[in-house]
Amino acid sequence: MTASTVWLNGIRLGEYRGGFTPFSFELTPHLDPLGDNVLAVEVDSTERPDIPPFGDQLDYLTFGGIYREVSLRLVSTCFLENIRVRTLAVPSGRPRLEIDCFLNGSNPRSEPLRLEAELCDGEHVIARASQSFESARTRPEHPTTEIATSIASSAQHPTAAPSIPEIQTLRFGRLPTVKLWDIDHAKLYCVRVRLFTGTQLLDEDTRRFGFRTAQFTEHGFELNGRVLKLRGLNRHQTFPFVGAAMPARVQRRDAQILRQQFKCNIVRTSHYPQSRHFLDACDELGLLVLEEIPGWQHIGDEAWQALAVDNVRRMIQRDWNHPAVVLWGVRINESSDNHPFYSRTNLVAHQLDPTRQTGGIRAFRDSELLEDVFTINDFGYPLQPPNHPRYLNTEFIGHTYNTRSTDSADRIIEHTLRHARVHDQLASDPQYAGGIAWCAFDYNTHAYFGSGDRICYHGVADIFREPKPAAGFYRSQCDPAQEVVLELAPAWAPSDEAGGLSRLVVCSNCEHLRLYLGSKLLLEADPDRRQFPHLAHPPYVIDLGAALDGNWGDLRIEGYIAGRQVIVRNYSGKGLDQRLLLQPDDSQLLADGADTTRVVLRVTDEFGNSRPLANSAIRLELNGPAELLGDNPFVLVGGVGAVWIRAGECPGTARLKATHPLLGEQTVEIRIVATPQEFV
Repeated sequence: MTASTVWLNGIRLGEYRGGFTPFSFELTPHLDPLGDNVLAVEVDSTERPDIPPFGDQLDYLTFGGIYREVSLRLVSTCFLENIRVRTLAVPSGRPRLEIDCFLNGSNPRSEPLRLEAELCDGEHVIARASQSFESARTRPEHPTTEIATSIASSAQHPTAAPSIPEIQTLRFGRLPTVKLWDIDHAKLYCVRVRLFTGTQLLDEDTRRFGFRTAQFTEHGFELNGRVLKLRGLNRHQTFPFVGAAMPARVQRRDAQILRQQFKCNIVRTSHYPQSRHFLDACDELGLLVLEEIPGWQHIGDEAWQALAVDNVRRMIQRDWNHPAVVLWGVRINESSDNHPFYSRTNLVAHQLDPTRQTGGIRAFRDSELLEDVFTINDFGYPLQPPNHPRYLNTEFIGHTYNTRSTDSADRIIEHTLRHARVHDQLASDPQYAGGIAWCAFDYNTHAYFGSGDRICYHGVADIFREPKPAAGFYRSQCDPAQEVVLELAPAWAPSDEAGGLSRLVVCSNCEHLRLYLGSKLLLEADPDRRQFPHLAHPPYVIDLGAALDGNWGDLRIEGYIAGRQVIVRNYSGKGLDQRLLLQPDDSQLLADGADTTRVVLRVTDEFGNSRPLANSAIRLELNGPAELLGDNPFVLVGGVGAVWIRAGECPGTARLKATHPLLGEQTVEIRIVATPQEFV
């Protein structure tokens, strides 16, 4: 991030301009076969105006350094540069499968080349295809092997100055019955491709994929022919303490939070291609993805635009096999119209991947529509009516109502209800495909944005990934057969605001609630279907004034479905910090020097609810083969916070001890285990 100049033995191989898409350089001609070889990467992390997304103000930080993986790849003179899996006729019940193999280099022998492919369901091979052919490329004069180094997150290793690959297509015969990839059953298959000359294996590679159809229509968004209302959040890949430099496990955790904890069915990778590990987890969890190119409002000169078009190409070539990706964002977020530029980005996307539609994230309705789907950031309420049969709202709420977990009761309630109101309107018309709110997690920004501390508090969760009450609305929209949800806004505490604590909002997928103060029935409540007539599970907006009548105590909420109690939540009325909790996301890490996990620090009442005004400094002590990423002492914000533990390169046990000035000590252990040999 953001420009990389690569040197080998003092020879400048070239500069790659861009921090979000993969690249590689050929090393072979410059290697010294008898001596040492020194590979150097010079990284320029300034916000250079010649490189997207830079050139004007950005409301987010891109940070710097080498923040994704670097690999050294040894291949034959003829090798598999990339693989594109195409599933055809999926709705017919007799799907077909074609594999486009992108070959680079030249045949080292005079014999014909042969490609073999296996379709695998787990460990089982369920279909095979093969093809022999004469390569159009000549034999090389120099080495029998080539070495390419791939810098950034790439499974396909495209070159920095790409050569034109030779494409060979393998077609499978009749396939056995296959299962479809869906958000609730994210069935994944794998293709294994081998390249031979005679009996000599030159190269092999694999790709995961899924059988599915995904299309925006006049009925909304259809997945496998079924209309699905989209409900999601935007994501920045920003983390405390390290910027964007988090490894695979932490990237994957964000997808788990969005899908499993917040119950979203779509995420937008705002405003750039994100970690391949995040996308892998989206595939596995059934979290749909709108992936877009780097940019924010500004369009640069012709050279800048050429880089943006190249970003489209690299993004699609890296990610075209991910079944979770359903829409390519090929317009600079909230930019003005530019017919020649956006004609090129759309053309490249459709040529590389005719199976997916394109979208262009716009900020005004009257912009030229060159994309397949009308994607717009609409921060107004009520929303503008859809003016296109394929209409997706890609940002709302966010900066128009930024909210901290420590804000007033009224603001926290309004923040929660605003998300509910927008999704209620989106559910009112089938031409709304759905909405992706701004945003999932608070994020770092420049001094001229944010709230004076270089943080944008736009998320439904804080920068540590801990949910604010608004996240409870997203959780509550799942089917109770999946999980029964009951979330309270604001925290149960007296209020100094005018009228005291007069309202509660409960986000729940229950049909009926009973609220008790101590052992006394306070009131019963039903979902607010008058204010939210189109939601499957409207919030409960509860007037407490007359029911409390000046009394106070512990609150108990019981949730009922079909007359049966299905959940109980208790909230303390004592107003005391009672417990210190340490909650690691993982109990085991790999001893690879990079593997990392989050440890949440939390002060709660006696029932486990966070105490939003707890702000003690927690003293931390880490022992063992690991590194602490975070402040020490750590000052809680809204009763919670988090640090990360990064494994060293030696197996052992890492012990993190946290000491609260009043609540004593808590300790967690994380095993650091030897890296499996295949990863060494």
